[in-house]
Amino acid sequence: MVSLPGDSDIGIARHEPLPGVHGEKSLIYVVEDDADIARLVCFHLEVAGYTVRWFPGSFGVLEEAAKDRPSLFLLDIMIPGCDGLELCRHIRQTKAISGAHIIFLTAKTAETDRIKGLELGGDDYITKPFSPRELVARVRAVLRSVVEPAPAEVLRLGQIEIDGSSMIVRVDGKSVSTTTREFRLLEYLARHSSRVFTRDQLLDAVWTEGSFVTPRSVDVYVRRLREKIEPDPDNPTYLKTVRGIGYRFDTPR
Repeated sequence: MVSLPGDSDIGIARHEPLPGVHGEKSLIYVVEDDADIARLVCFHLEVAGYTVRWFPGSFGVLEEAAKDRPSLFLLDIMIPGCDGLELCRHIRQTKAISGAHIIFLTAKTAETDRIKGLELGGDDYITKPFSPRELVARVRAVLRSVVEPAPAEVLRLGQIEIDGSSMIVRVDGKSVSTTTREFRLLEYLARHSSRVFTRDQLLDAVWTEGSFVTPRSVDVYVRRLREKIEPDPDNPTYLKTVRGIGYRFDTPR
């Protein structure tokens, strides 16, 4: 079991791998300042077969991730150092780790907090108190999208190129960083260009079962994609809103 700090240690950058877990398994960074919650989370993730590194605050997380890239960050929001939302922002802005998954695990339950977490790049948002079994299930659901291969065909639509084999998006020949979920949503809409999809249809097609997301999540991801691929996100060329229905991908003529 990972050693956890006493009260006097909170805020010191400690990060320990759980013993007996091999490096070839998915690596998860748990950023949580509450020692009891950290102990509970680490134990259940270890039992589920994951490699876990624990941090009681934001100190040292980015530096360690650059050296040993995790598959997923599990972030509390109210932590020593910069808060979990700001840490999420830094992760998404750091090219070497921007594609890692992020799940928030926090006591902040307001809808505005949930939406902000998703807008900043979170893949899921879990509130405390929580079920350890549900936590593991949601971690599995998010990580499962990593190993599902995308079609190998390269789509070229207007100034956008979507390479399914390497999961790379290029706009005007320049690579654009996307999360796995963002890529899956863009690739699905582009592959079915001109077809209108409801939010529920997109949830069924792109989000894996057990992701615990709502139709509002689709709006968040579309907004993030527009900011990355559109010349003018407020007047989109590609990702069009069909009022009262959902979204479609248009190819400029």
